[in-house]
Amino acid sequence: MSGFSTRIDGIALWAPTLPGWPTARSALRGEMPPGDPPLPIPPPGQLPPAERRRAPQTVALSLAAAHEAVMACGHDPAQLLAVFASAHGDLPVIDELCRTLVHTPTLVSPTRFLHSIHNAPAGFWSMLTRNGQGNTSVSGAAHSFAHGLLEALVQCEAEQRPVLYVAYDTAAVGALTHTTTSQGALAVGLVLAPRAGPASTARLDWQLSPVASEPPAARSPAAQALGGNAMAPALPLFEALATGQPARLRWPLSAHQSLELLIAP
Repeated sequence: MSGFSTRIDGIALWAPTLPGWPTARSALRGEMPPGDPPLPIPPPGQLPPAERRRAPQTVALSLAAAHEAVMACGHDPAQLLAVFASAHGDLPVIDELCRTLVHTPTLVSPTRFLHSIHNAPAGFWSMLTRNGQGNTSVSGAAHSFAHGLLEALVQCEAEQRPVLYVAYDTAAVGALTHTTTSQGALAVGLVLAPRAGPASTARLDWQLSPVASEPPAARSPAAQALGGNAMAPALPLFEALATGQPARLRWPLSAHQSLELLIAP
């Protein structure tokens, strides 16, 4: 494949039935069933107790994936560029704010409003890691995972620096279930590097294709069970990383363009 080449130095995946990459990797290989009963999203232990209690689901979920990916890669988190992607942001907080505005508008919480902002998880990450580097928050509806991954790949290539990529979504609640179909919770993380290093586990050869495509389909029962989440298009990539087998995947970016990846162990 002509185009660009990037290494993966850190991998993370967290879902209530797949709590962490070691468990997820085994389940995606078909070596063990998903966890039952599902686990709650872990509170972000890096936050002070007061902030930990107030942290919304998206912050807890994205920080779990970010922490796992960075711990696996050996890079200094304070020096990483970061890209965070979510199709919908924090749906439970948005639903709470909307209900408050309808019934008791003078009681809108400034803290909850802050949590509803799309780049809140990236902001928490920067503060916790004392990271003064640039970070980007991406949303692209059904194509959010691919758009976020493309942004991270481009930054890694252009800046020749490692980039943390975290993609996450939670379930729609309340009135939002009539317009948004996202179910459950899912977060994935990658630390991308411009060249091979001691922590590198896979190579991504990537390019843009001027053609329309359908998103790749998940094959394992563990991944298919998470298909209702808005970030489910990420799962075929993590299935390929779990098996360690070469794979060629393509995600639509629009009606006229796709992101094509060749994954090599």
